[in-house]
Amino acid sequence: MSGAVHINTAELFLAGQDGSNMMGSPLGVCYPTTTAEVQNAVRWARSKGVPFIARGAGTGLAGGAIPEAGSLVICLTKMNKIRSIDANRRSAWVEPGVLNADLSRQTSREGLHFAPDPSSQQSCTIGGNVANNSGGPHCLSEGVTSAHILSLEVVLPSGETCTFDAETSLFDLRGAFIGSEGMFGIATAIEVRLVQNPPHVATMVVGFASVHDGALAVSAIIAHGIIPSALEMMDAPITRAVEEYVHAGFPLDAAATLIVEIDGLEYSVIDGSRQIREIVSLFGATSFQVAETAVERARIWKGRKTAFGAIARIQPNYYLHDTVVPRKKLAEVLSQVTAIATQEQLQVMNVFHAGDGNLHPILMFDKRVAGVMDRVHRAGAEIVRVSLEAGGVLSGEHGIGLEKRDFMRWMFTENDLLFQQKLRSAFDPDGISNPHKVLPRGSGCSDTASIPPGSWI
Repeated sequence: MSGAVHINTAELFLAGQDGSNMMGSPLGVCYPTTTAEVQNAVRWARSKGVPFIARGAGTGLAGGAIPEAGSLVICLTKMNKIRSIDANRRSAWVEPGVLNADLSRQTSREGLHFAPDPSSQQSCTIGGNVANNSGGPHCLSEGVTSAHILSLEVVLPSGETCTFDAETSLFDLRGAFIGSEGMFGIATAIEVRLVQNPPHVATMVVGFASVHDGALAVSAIIAHGIIPSALEMMDAPITRAVEEYVHAGFPLDAAATLIVEIDGLEYSVIDGSRQIREIVSLFGATSFQVAETAVERARIWKGRKTAFGAIARIQPNYYLHDTVVPRKKLAEVLSQVTAIATQEQLQVMNVFHAGDGNLHPILMFDKRVAGVMDRVHRAGAEIVRVSLEAGGVLSGEHGIGLEKRDFMRWMFTENDLLFQQKLRSAFDPDGISNPHKVLPRGSGCSDTASIPPGSWI
């Protein structure tokens, strides 16, 4: 195999974990720089009967990049070149290790950007965005990653290379591959769709006396026919933590803070801002601010996107969840989340994509406390249950990974899971590409293992 396989303890420790609270035990890790080297790594793994897993920056939160014992981690962070930018076609070919924020910085000189913007965009990679079909605050109007990928160059689990796009194939294999969490192979080059930077933007910060009032305002904005580019909400505890950390100018007397952003032509932005102010006032908005400058707007978004860093000053560990519920059920489910955390004696804060009902409750804890992980697990499972009972789904953007794999039966029938397993087997008949993820044990002959004992740390 071209390129060294690293087996020193420090590198294996780092390759064995991601942004979740789980830990794996890989056999080795390699760092290819070309598609050919990825092929060699996959072929070597196949020849030795060793499962393999592609890895990017490791910012995933559902355990999707946790390697099973004895597997080879193929780390793609050195494949970080932007190969070409076609401003006329509004597209670019990039390697999987390109950082999300770097792509938009590079294309900004052409007046373009890559729309998906996860909170981890300063460190997450485009390859990881493809694996998890990532979203972000500004995907409310533009759509998640699948809407912004034109073509994929892929190394299949057989070691063969092929190109998937939406135009030349009988089936949309491109669409099937996006969000497959590494089970279908490894993307080694990605053609992304770029979006024109808006000519005018208005960013508003609105305070409410209760989360319930804020949730009602969110539904009213959408029902009025306004689709903001972003519609985010934070409860009072996370707002206070963020304000102490970043000083973004958020209202500290509000029980809920709503960030609303609209963009477009100047007149439509002015008119949209006026309508939003009128709507939120009907639901008892206690404050209404509009960013006056680009610096103020950047500070607001820095506050929103560093929320998870802010809580490190409160507790050393956190479990960031990800479910989606109907907008009309936001207040109800958030109340249940608070009750669940109280029952399990855990602190909880909420920051989420309110516009599409994508919840991100943050359970904070100190893993050194005896028995705390059992309480975290119980709380996490209960949050999933109440979200599904409200008519929601398991995940909005973090993926299933190991975290929610054994909850898949709560949402899908055995027949559903069988067909998902058949699709996986069509790409990877031997089950060696990121095995034992997403599909629960018993859903197919090649996926029978449970989450390894002690994998949660």
